[in-house]
Amino acid sequence: MNPLKKLAGQTAIYGLPTILGRLLNYLLVPLYTRVFVPEEYGIVTEMYAYVSFLFVLLTYGMETAFFRFAGQEEQRGKVFGTALTSLVATSSVFLFFTFGSASFLAGKLGYSDHTEYVKWFALILAADVISTIPYANLRLKNKAFRFAAVKFINILSNIGFNLFFIVACPAILDHFPGSTIAGFIGMFYSADIGIGYIFISNLLASLITLVLLLPEISPASLKPDRELLKKMLAYSWPLLIFGMAGIVNETFDRIILKHLITDKSDAMVQLGIYGACYKVSILMTLFIQTYRYAAEPFFFDQAGKKDARKTYATTMHYFIIICLFIFLAITMYLDFVMHFVGKSYREGVQVVPVLLLANMFLGVFYNLSVWFKLTDKTKTGALISFAGAVVTVVLNFLLIPLMGYMGAAWATLACYAFMMVLSYLIGQRYYRIEYDLKSALKYLVAALIIYFLASLELLDITWTRLLLNTMLLLLFMVFVYSSEKQRFMAEVNKGY
Repeated sequence: MNPLKKLAGQTAIYGLPTILGRLLNYLLVPLYTRVFVPEEYGIVTEMYAYVSFLFVLLTYGMETAFFRFAGQEEQRGKVFGTALTSLVATSSVFLFFTFGSASFLAGKLGYSDHTEYVKWFALILAADVISTIPYANLRLKNKAFRFAAVKFINILSNIGFNLFFIVACPAILDHFPGSTIAGFIGMFYSADIGIGYIFISNLLASLITLVLLLPEISPASLKPDRELLKKMLAYSWPLLIFGMAGIVNETFDRIILKHLITDKSDAMVQLGIYGACYKVSILMTLFIQTYRYAAEPFFFDQAGKKDARKTYATTMHYFIIICLFIFLAITMYLDFVMHFVGKSYREGVQVVPVLLLANMFLGVFYNLSVWFKLTDKTKTGALISFAGAVVTVVLNFLLIPLMGYMGAAWATLACYAFMMVLSYLIGQRYYRIEYDLKSALKYLVAALIIYFLASLELLDITWTRLLLNTMLLLLFMVFVYSSEKQRFMAEVNKGY
């Protein structure tokens, strides 16, 4: 089967629940930014930044190691049991120490009155970490519909609990005080918990997901192989460094921003605005996350084939085109897109184009990372991410005091651009792939010129400006189509 068709099909299968699920989850952002003020949403932004960091630490590259070692079907069960048992053991240790020091940790985070936040997130992390290997096994066994079903239930549960606690409960108590149902709700609902219900909803959804995945785990599978575990850890520990550095690049700005803002009284407001506007780059983020679900097993599957390197280059080519289209599709209609968040958050609109480009560069880096994963040079990949983390930390400390959250956005863009270029230069030495750099640069420049023309706002009337931006977007599409028509048709009709 044509490998590009296969990747597109897998992206669609695994991407459907991811896209719809993430989209539905992101649709909670308009609710949050209309119910909670920026200072409160800043707490949500900060806590989830810490969760992202800890999730990478607690999975320590074991999911990728599972894909790497489970390629031979006869040892798949042993690999599954070894990976899962390892994560269960380390998650249990994490829970023990986190619950024991919850008061201390909450105080250090600045939420000494909310020790429960630490405990809730510890449970969320443990459930999500343990779920990673059963999820990965479903992908490896091509159980796409079961994978999708569990994903959907997770997302719908989270949304349902959010709507129940944040919308339904207050409405019932306000409109039907003294009623039987209001009395029942009053037994477990308290308005004082506020944003805590976002965390509670997440916890309940994560626990439901773990229960749904339990049938994938048989007692017989929980028999780790010590020698195999040593090999998997030897493979995965550089990926842990890689992942930790990557998550520093992704979340450090939201962790450190409140500490570097000069005006401390405005710090949580800026963090809340930045966190909400970060979500506006939803379509780019969704596409890249969906693509990664299918791309990692796809890259390993193609590795032994004759035209693998050509396939990787072609995949990168169309990935960049799609990302640039998403960039323009959002920025051409940014005035309307910003209604996604509440009015008090829209002053952060200027960070959106910068973050869109930053995420595109990150996606290109994910494509480039195939060279060190296939050559087992994960240590080099880890060093590249570590170098990016250094850029992130240094630029955040330099730019945030001067520019606020805009400095955080530029630091993110600079970091991902640096990592992308560095990975390409080093990767060409060890696993040369003839990427079409000329076309990539051509389309990038064309997209930036179109964005620049639209940002001039030459027309004052909204509908006329919208019409002009639509024409500019169509111009880009025609330019790409005229350049790509023959090549694309050749790839689609080509058998490998």
